[in-house]
Order: sequence, then C-alpha cells, then structure tokens
Amino acid sequence: MELLDGAGDQKLKSKSSSISTGGKILIAATGGVALGLSVVCASFVAPAFRRICLPYVPATEEQIKNVLSFLPKNANSGKLLDIGSGDGRIVVAAAQHAKDLKTDGVELNPWLVYYSRLAALRHGVSRQASFFRRDLWKFNIQSYNYVVIFGVEQMMQDLEHKLIAECPHDAKVIACRFPLPHLQPEHTIDDGVNTVWFYDLSKRFV
Repeated sequence: MELLDGAGDQKLKSKSSSISTGGKILIAATGGVALGLSVVCASFVAPAFRRICLPYVPATEEQIKNVLSFLPKNANSGKLLDIGSGDGRIVVAAAQHAKDLKTDGVELNPWLVYYSRLAALRHGVSRQASFFRRDLWKFNIQSYNYVVIFGVEQMMQDLEHKLIAECPHDAKVIACRFPLPHLQPEHTIDDGVNTVWFYDLSKRFV
C-alpha cells in the first residue's frame, strides 16, 4: 500500500511539474504578446500626449486626386514634402504622377514610416520617394518647392509661421481638411473633408 502511495505521489508531482512548466510558458507567451502590442500601440497613442496631436487618418482617393491636380506632370525638377505622411500614399502617388519630382514624407510613427518605405518599394518609386521619422516642428523644410499638409485646426497657425519662415519664397503649399488661417489661397477645390486649398507663397505680399 505504501508503494502504491509512493508511486501515486511521484506521478502527482510529475504532473504538477508538467502543469507548472506549461503554465510558465503560457504566461511568458502571453506577456510577450502583450508587450509587443503595447510597443506597437504606443507609437499610435504617444502623439496624443503632445501639445498638438496630428492623428493618423488615411487620405481618401478623392483627396489624393485633388492634391495631384496641383502638381505639374512635366516638372523637370523640384521637391515635395508631405507633412505627417502617415502610410505614405500621398508621397507615393506624387512620385508616380511626376516622375522627375523628388517626394519626401516626414512622420513620427516608426511603423508608418516602415510601411511607407515598403509601399514605395512595392510601387517602384523607392529611389524617388523617401520617408523620415522626425518631429515635423524640427524638420528643415527650406529645400521644398511643394508642401502638402493634412493637418488639424489647432496646428495650422503655428505651421503657417513655419512655412513662411522656412520655405522658399516661391514654394507652393497644398492644405487638406483645414486651411491656413491668414494666407489667401490661390485656388480651392471640392468641399467637406475633400476640400483642398492651394497657396503660392510668392504672392503672399501681393
């Protein structure tokens, strides 16, 4: 009887050890997944804690078409910057639209930057389109002839000051969703969320 009890006790300990090991593996796997999700989500949530939040809202097909309507197809040179470029669709579309136009995007979210670079590679414009993970307020925009903005209302005044201070005097600005507060647009097309305002900085004092 004692032998049976000893054998049973040994089996019980072995089973308990097996469950304990399995439980540890499950806890470790769950913790790893949770940590991974936290890292990814933090990239999207972190901007909300900044003074001015620029959320990721993909451009619609209509908005892309409206932006491209202001870009010359036969541009011999020039550079375009998309401020808060998100998943890179504007930058990629502009590169496809104007083959000689260098197109860049600046975006704070690293995952969107990686995705944008893959999208440029997939569409065959990776040599023409570049993406930078930077704070837009610290990013130098002095060399850009075209600047595209998908902004939020509370950032437009500060952004207008940055554009006037840093852009070339003849730069063109294409604002989507919200206009610049003081500059007068040369053209406005569409309405609602698809509205696009076109500004020519060379005419701001005219």
